[in-house]
Amino acid sequence: MTRWLRKPAPAHYPWILIGLLWMVSFLNSADRAILNAVKPLLRDAFAITDIQLGVVDTVFFWTYAVCAFLFGRIGDSVRRRNMVLFGLLFWSMATGFMPVATGFAMLLGMRTLVAIGESTYYPTATALISSWHRPAMRSRALAIHQTAVFAGGGIGAWAAGGLADAYGWSMPFIVFALLGGVVFGLLIFTLRDDAPAAAAAQASDAPKEEPLRIILANPAALTLCAAFCLATAASSAVLNWCNTYAHDVLGLNLADSALVGPVMITSAGFVSVLVGGWLSDKLAAKSVTGRMTVLALGLGIAGLSLLPFPWARSVLTVGALLFATSFGKGLFDGCIYAAMHDVMPDSARATAAGLMTMMGFLGAGISTVALPAIAVHTGLAAGFAMMAGLYALAVIALLAGRPLVRRAIALMEGPR
Repeated sequence: MTRWLRKPAPAHYPWILIGLLWMVSFLNSADRAILNAVKPLLRDAFAITDIQLGVVDTVFFWTYAVCAFLFGRIGDSVRRRNMVLFGLLFWSMATGFMPVATGFAMLLGMRTLVAIGESTYYPTATALISSWHRPAMRSRALAIHQTAVFAGGGIGAWAAGGLADAYGWSMPFIVFALLGGVVFGLLIFTLRDDAPAAAAAQASDAPKEEPLRIILANPAALTLCAAFCLATAASSAVLNWCNTYAHDVLGLNLADSALVGPVMITSAGFVSVLVGGWLSDKLAAKSVTGRMTVLALGLGIAGLSLLPFPWARSVLTVGALLFATSFGKGLFDGCIYAAMHDVMPDSARATAAGLMTMMGFLGAGISTVALPAIAVHTGLAAGFAMMAGLYALAVIALLAGRPLVRRAIALMEGPR
């Protein structure tokens, strides 16, 4: 099969690539979701508090944030295929070693290693996808890939909860680490990064400008980073604590808590991210700011769906609100990376995605530890409702940034 990598890629390879990276993205999200599913067991096993568990999440997010930017920049300078393979192997091994933790400090250290490994993936993978898919189909390709995030988060949390209920908190880490090794064995023979458009850009004699300088000189890109930061902060706080809310407040076991929380959230996102990708491509064909319309619409729905949370009293109502807020966020997720890649040349896309991811995970780290601290005084339900304010700020930024996006796309070389 290595000879296959030396031959020109078949015409349908861009969609083969989506299938290959979908598996990697699924594991990236599933491995991240395991901790959320087993938090109640870890709290008892290590005699730690919700605040300490929030600190573990925050350190994970902030480590991921900084490393995503660094690895994104590297992803614009090395073979993107190698970056994906390295990251998958690294975070799978780190996940597999999580059960050696015997206390809070080791839990924090092992989770940090997982964050380093996982941060290598998304900026480089989305840039790789955009290099293989033309702009008219870019949102849909990235949206299909994005469904793996929701599938991994939901199925991963549900499976981890079931394994933990049956075999203890360490078992899901071992199982998903082994799955990572299987996928790595498949990708090493099939993943390639010789997209014709990227190859032409690399062969050009034009001087290569520093990617970070390109991004910092682009107000549209910075606006998208700000919106992503606010949106990710809000959604991550809800996702990371809905399991605990369902377990502690609604009295559900770990597997059922995952069904009400992460599975409900990720099921809605799985569907809506495809809708967002399709709608974004359609509107972008009519207007250069079409993707911004979908982004703002999605976050508006997400925020409004959180406001009634303090009055939700039943499993059905809680599940419905989580489904609705995730549906809105999924519309946003279906086109945010395509929107960024629209205003960036291929040579800077991994760096731009890395910077945007860094901003999002910095925000997620703050909100994830702030929410349980707020909940001490208000309860988790009221804390969830407060996250709507972050969505509102993101919508304002997106609406104000429409002229900036129009100007940035006009300055891009070549047809869209």
